[in-house]
Amino acid sequence: MAKTAVIIGSTGLVGSQLLQQLLVSPRYSKVVSLSRRHLDLSHPKLTSHVIDFENLTHYVELFNGDVFFSCLGTTLKQAGSLTAQRKVDFDYQFICAQMAANNGVPHYCLVSSSGANAHSMSRYLKIKGELEQQVKQLGFSRLSVLQPSLLLGERSELRVAEKIAALVLPWITQCGRLKRYKPITGEQVAEKMLMVSLKQQQSIAYYTLDELFESECK
Repeated sequence: MAKTAVIIGSTGLVGSQLLQQLLVSPRYSKVVSLSRRHLDLSHPKLTSHVIDFENLTHYVELFNGDVFFSCLGTTLKQAGSLTAQRKVDFDYQFICAQMAANNGVPHYCLVSSSGANAHSMSRYLKIKGELEQQVKQLGFSRLSVLQPSLLLGERSELRVAEKIAALVLPWITQCGRLKRYKPITGEQVAEKMLMVSLKQQQSIAYYTLDELFESECK
């Protein structure tokens, strides 16, 4: 039976790739995008809503489907402060996950980060780790957590540091412990996300960097 997907973060690097893949997948008959700005895209399968993330509970009825994909995220530079970054990377995402769980959505797929740890000294990795911990308590029948490292691909905004890292990291992450920081494209993460949404049997599964590069789910 064809599925209904709900996605937040569909204008970002991973989310935009995932949206395209969901729309061409014969396994999904409907895709609901919930975003902060209008999508420059139309498709017979697509239902797009512009929502106010400051008032998420006003849209509770929209968080209904078979799989909820969370690709939302920001950087400290984009957000302007640590408080604002946490609001996007934790508060918004957790509220959305809560509403999806309360509406009976069975499967939640989250784009997190390599090194996510609720006890990390890095504020970014700490936020990601805290979100991973909290969504595990929501009672989804299946939870998929993808943990990519540096994401490569065309973005709407210029990130100079990431451009430099994208040139350097592929050369210095060939072996040893540095492999965990090997860059991956947004398209590759989206492909894996789509795959696990269809094939995962475990109630909770984490997909680390090596697994994200694999062509098939274990």
